[in-house]
Amino acid sequence: MSQIAEYPKVTLDTPMSTSDEPNAGLTRDQIRAMRRSYGEHGLAESDLASDPIAQFKIWLSEAAANPVIVEANAMVLSTVDEWGPASRTVLLKDVSDSGFSFFTNYESNKGRAIATRPEVALLFPWYAMERQVIVKGTASKVSEEVTQEYFSTRPWSSQIGAWASSQSRDLESREHLQARFDEFAAKYPEGSAVPTPPHWGGYLVAPISLEFWQGRYSRLHDRLIFTTSDDGWHLSRLHP
Repeated sequence: MSQIAEYPKVTLDTPMSTSDEPNAGLTRDQIRAMRRSYGEHGLAESDLASDPIAQFKIWLSEAAANPVIVEANAMVLSTVDEWGPASRTVLLKDVSDSGFSFFTNYESNKGRAIATRPEVALLFPWYAMERQVIVKGTASKVSEEVTQEYFSTRPWSSQIGAWASSQSRDLESREHLQARFDEFAAKYPEGSAVPTPPHWGGYLVAPISLEFWQGRYSRLHDRLIFTTSDDGWHLSRLHP
């Protein structure tokens, strides 16, 4: 198994802009000059478990143990709607042989996109370890029982927030959102049982492929991908 690498500062090959314009930002050349060399420790087929879900759990555990990584369970969820692709960060809340689970507002942009086109991608970006995992699969709603069981474990303020937010809809002001929160906080005081909103619940992403990516020198990264078929998982290597 490849070692956990320290994450050095990114260096610029050109000096910072000396523009007097406030918030001028980086120049094109400075952005292009941002680079780092990845480690010598690669990823061989023999390093991986035969089951990709088991291998994912190993990498997730290692990411969670790395103090540099903030929220190892954060993943970029990509969907496609009538306007094209869209991505956002959500939190993984369970992983099992059946797939990857997360929870959200079913009436949000991602919820409406999944209702129309359930094919999604998940990206786990563990940059400090020079690793990422890309999952492709199909999302479907979990049972109400699973949703209610998880909702009951959320902090009270998060439960109230799920009622207060009409996720992805236009919001007239921050004050309006706070007023809605206060309204539901009064309706369901802290310490009381907060019911699960009918528009809120979980999804399970059943994977059809998992790609394990390990950064290497000269941009010759290791990319090992598991794909599923009727007779199980198959492992192959991709060009970087």
